[in-house]
Order: sequence, then C-alpha cells, then structure tokens
Amino acid sequence: MPNTQTRYLFLLRIILSVTDLLLLNIAFTLSFSILELLGNEPHPLSYKKYLIIINLIWLVSSSIYRMYHMDMVKTVENILRVTWRSLALNIFIFLIFLTFTNDNYLSRKFLLIFYCLLTLFLFTSRFLGSLFEIMISRQYGIGKPVAILGRNATGDKLSQFFAQSRNFKFMGFLDDEQNTNSLFTDQNGTLNSKTIGYLNDAAISGVKDVYVSLTPDRMPEAKYLLLEAEKQCLRLKFVPDFLGTMETPFNISYLEGFPIITLREEPLEDIQARFKKRLLDVCFSLFICIFLLSWLIPIIAILIKLDSKGPVFFLQNRAGRNNEIFKIIKFRSMKVVDKDADFVQVSKDDDRITKLGKFLRKSSLDELPQFFNVLMGSMSVVGPRPHAIKMNAQYNEIIDRYMLRHFAKPGITGWAQVNGFRGETLHFNQMEERVKYDIFYMEEWSFMMDVKIIFLTVINIIKGEENAY
Repeated sequence: MPNTQTRYLFLLRIILSVTDLLLLNIAFTLSFSILELLGNEPHPLSYKKYLIIINLIWLVSSSIYRMYHMDMVKTVENILRVTWRSLALNIFIFLIFLTFTNDNYLSRKFLLIFYCLLTLFLFTSRFLGSLFEIMISRQYGIGKPVAILGRNATGDKLSQFFAQSRNFKFMGFLDDEQNTNSLFTDQNGTLNSKTIGYLNDAAISGVKDVYVSLTPDRMPEAKYLLLEAEKQCLRLKFVPDFLGTMETPFNISYLEGFPIITLREEPLEDIQARFKKRLLDVCFSLFICIFLLSWLIPIIAILIKLDSKGPVFFLQNRAGRNNEIFKIIKFRSMKVVDKDADFVQVSKDDDRITKLGKFLRKSSLDELPQFFNVLMGSMSVVGPRPHAIKMNAQYNEIIDRYMLRHFAKPGITGWAQVNGFRGETLHFNQMEERVKYDIFYMEEWSFMMDVKIIFLTVINIIKGEENAY
C-alpha cells in the first residue's frame, strides 16, 4: 500500500496528540481549583497521584481507538467519532480503577467537573482546529499536488477522490502522447478534467506524484513511463485499471511479494471476525438450549407424538460452508417424511403438514433444534439459509453466483429472511433476490449486523410472518 501521509497529516497527528494531553492536564488542574472555590478542599496527595494515572489511562484509551493514526486524522468525522469513544473508554477505565482501589480521595463532584471540562475542551479544540484548517487550506493550499495519467474508468474515479480529499490538490490529467503543451488550469477551484499536458508539464507545475491508470494490456508500457518520469524527477504510482475487465469492488493483497487480487470483500475470512461470530453463536445458543429448549423439547416431543405417527425430529442433509454436507435438525412438522421433502418446497395449505406442524412452522418453533447445529459448528445463528441438496443443484444451474452463499456458514435466520424473503419461492426472481441479500450479508458482515438481524427476527416472529407456513 502506498504511503499517502502528507507533511500536513504528520504534523496534525503530533499537534493533536500533544494538544489533547495539554488540555487533559489543564482540565484536571482547573477542576481542583473550581472544587476549592466551591468550598471543598481536595487532598494534596491525590492531585499528583491521580494526574499521572489519568494521563496514562488517556494514552491507553486513545491508543485502543487509534485516535492519532494516519487513517483517523484524515477526516473530521473520524476524529470526532474516535474522540467520543476514547473519552467514554477513559471514563470507564478510570471509574473501574477507583472502584477496585477503594480510594475515596476524589469526590463525585470533582469527577463530574473534570469530565465536563475535558469534553468541552476536546470538542472545542476540534472545532477551532477545523476552522483553522479551512483558513490555511484556502490561503496556502495544504494538499499535495498530484496529477493522473490515463483517462479511463479508474482514472475518473481517482480524480473524484483527489478532488474531494483535503490531503491532495488535484491538478488535472496528463496525456501519454508528446503532442500537447497546454498548461495546468484549475479556475475557481473547480475540478480540472481536461487533458492538460505531458510529464514535463507536471514537473514544471510543481507536481511530484503522478498516478498512472493503465489497462492490463498496456502494463508493458509502465517501464518506459517510469524512465521518462525519472528524467523529470517525478514519482509514478501505478493504479491498474481493472474496472472494464472485472467486477468491483476488488482487493489487492500481497503474498510474499506476489500481488493477489480478490473480487469481493469477505470480512469473515479474518480470524478475529470469525472468533467474534463464533463467540456470539456459542453464547446465544447455550442460552437458548439451557433456558428454553431444556423444558420445551419434552413438551413439543409429547405433542408431536400425540398429533401424528413418526419421529420427533426431522433430519435432512443440507449443504453448509464450503458446500460440506451436514444434517439439519428440526421438529417434525409433516405427516410423512418421504423423498419429496428433499425437493418439493412446502407451500401454503400443504396437506403434508400436520395440525401441530402448522403452529410450529407459523411460530418458527420447528427451527429451534437448529441451535444444536450451531453448537456443533455446522451452522451459525445468522447466515444464508441452507437449502435442500436437490434445490441447490437446481438453482445453481440457473442463478449466477448462487453457490457463493456457501462461502459462509448457513444460519437459522439471515439478512434475506428479515427482508421478506422467507419460505417458498414461487418465482425465479424471488430466489435471485434472496441470493443477492445473502451475498450482501457476506460482503458487509459486522458483529452489530448479526445483532440487528437477530433483533429483527424476534420482532418478525412476534408480529407474525406471511410466508411462515
């Protein structure tokens, strides 16, 4: 990854970190002075001891949220967001420290005054800093001057990024033919989208970095462009133009120096993300199994036996993550378990469903034993719903990217289900839309997204779902 840290960003990180520590110490000192004015005499020893501790805690909390990292200081929104989080974590850690040390030197009144002052100081400094930055930017132009060589889809997107970024000053496009001597023009601060010159024009105009967007068939020209750029004392940064040849977004990573292109983001490929998801699965499933299924299974089992002949549980082969086969566990809701269950979807008023089965399916109680699948690791609480094997084979032939659903563990509920795509799929486009939602979930997964889906599922069950039959 190229280093996009400008001198301005480097100085901003230093100024922000030093200023924050200074404001924290001022807020702490003023709080003691205010407490004295209110008639409370703070213990003299507590001042020095707690001042050191609160500084250390701030360094820890700000480091956890990477407040002074280059990526965080690029936008005001990022700075404000991590400031709130760091401040909240600082309060939490300090209160935990005071609780466990059982030290009563600092009063609640002092803590209230201190954190009110600190919050005021931090956000005022960010507001004044933003105003100062705008003034400096307008007066001196703090962005790094850059140009783009290559008018194509990637070059156009890159120009939009540079035009909107405060860290770059986009000068315009360059031509890769030595047939124009036009100069850089950027009147009234508007984006210059014209072809404005060649590499030597960029050097004359003060540009030091030129981003080159080349289609794959033109990559052999890179070495000639590099030689010419070095003559002009320019740095070239190559941005391959894949927009016309493959889907976006795609990611480029490196394996021992070899560039690897992946065509989609999969957060759950990260081991930490999988650990978080598995932790949620185990904790939530244990809760359901201990506090619900432990007494509900015997009751439903007796009712199923009284209602119709057959086993209590319905077991069926389904395709899981990486298309590996596992047996899904559900309460039996049909009169006869036959081979048609592998292929024929359950429809409204299906005569195969028992009287009790209608209630179980409508209330989603028939799905509860799948929490044992989750504990065993073959399923997740949230994920694409697993389909019957024969249904998979059928839809894989007619729906593009259908099997991508199997990159993730199947779930008891999913993003498609809470968006209305549950139950029987009467039309081809219904399954196509379900697949789109499943792929969106895989590419946009987050821990909070799983929590949201669980919450929406509970609401839908309480409200009742039209397709639950």
